[in-house]
Amino acid sequence: MSKRDYYEILELSKNASADEIKKAYRKMAIKYHPDKNPGDKTAEDKFKEAAEAYEVLSNADKKQRYDQYGHAGLGGNGGFGGGGQGGGFGGMNMDDIFSQFGDIFGGHFGGGGFGGGSRGGRRVNRGSNLRVKVKLTLEEIANGVEKKIKVQKYVACKPCSGSGAKNGSSHSNCSTCKGTGQVSRVTNTILGAMQTTSTCPSCGGQGQTITEKCPSCHGDGIVREEEVISINIPAGVAEGMQLSVSGRGNMGARGGVAGDLIVVIEEVEHEHLKRDGANLFYDHYISLIDAALGTQIEIPTIDGKAKVKIDPGTQSGKVLRLKNKGLPDINSYHKGDLLVNINVWTPQDLTKEERKILEGLKDAENFKPKPGKNQKSFFERMKQYFE
Repeated sequence: MSKRDYYEILELSKNASADEIKKAYRKMAIKYHPDKNPGDKTAEDKFKEAAEAYEVLSNADKKQRYDQYGHAGLGGNGGFGGGGQGGGFGGMNMDDIFSQFGDIFGGHFGGGGFGGGSRGGRRVNRGSNLRVKVKLTLEEIANGVEKKIKVQKYVACKPCSGSGAKNGSSHSNCSTCKGTGQVSRVTNTILGAMQTTSTCPSCGGQGQTITEKCPSCHGDGIVREEEVISINIPAGVAEGMQLSVSGRGNMGARGGVAGDLIVVIEEVEHEHLKRDGANLFYDHYISLIDAALGTQIEIPTIDGKAKVKIDPGTQSGKVLRLKNKGLPDINSYHKGDLLVNINVWTPQDLTKEERKILEGLKDAENFKPKPGKNQKSFFERMKQYFE
């Protein structure tokens, strides 16, 4: 299923401010909140869709990539990491949303908690994101590639299954919040008694405390290990582009959810070809004789070599265009071109015999420059390739 535009989901213009984005999300989330629409699958999907849009547009870095590259700039699957598993809206679940955006509603639902009474306001810890750089050759960029990388990251502790408790069962309800994960306080003001709700300081919003800590993770529920992660990188990515893989970052403490893996693209410089967007450029030198008589040359391309005919009388600076021999555009089915700039090489060290031959031709009529009216300047020649 193709993704809707995030601005369209939140009914915003693309120049909306951060405050307008937050207000629009709050409005949508209240409208489609599961506590307000029990059992309504359509409302739940719209609730998730709005949360995904807000997760991207409220993050300056993700918003910049989305504005520039669309959904492809986020790894192809949008918010909450993009390369999510489990389908739907970026692979997110309701706990992801409640744990990240639970404070945006104040006291609207569940006595101040953003998840209603069924969740008791308990906080779900979210692990931090991991950031890695991946180097790609132009050949890999042209075709897309699967990369396997080793990362050091926090994973769920196996002996306690990530709970942080010895044998995975030594928990009790927090005595401070009675298992709700939140505490309320009434303050007298000039406007009357005001009740505020905040995260329980004793259990950190978990609702439970550990009576006996796991000796392997010392109660954190996570340990640091090396992991090999496979990343599918689409064709057409560019230097500095960031892709997000959902749920492959550091695991959250004590049964939390994992953060994302942020993949930053680095381009390895090609030996012969230069890149500008989807187009490739190549400089080729021919001799004065080949320019006058015409010849056939062989030039490198992304997928091998190509033979190109040089017409007799070719002038230095002529640009030959090989259509669709460039790179794919990540946002469309379009492919760029390979532009070959022809340079006529002027010999520098002549023998006496060579100099004598050329001096004999110096005054020949055909060796006198005769630029025609159809001869375009360098600027005009280059301009025509980008119109």
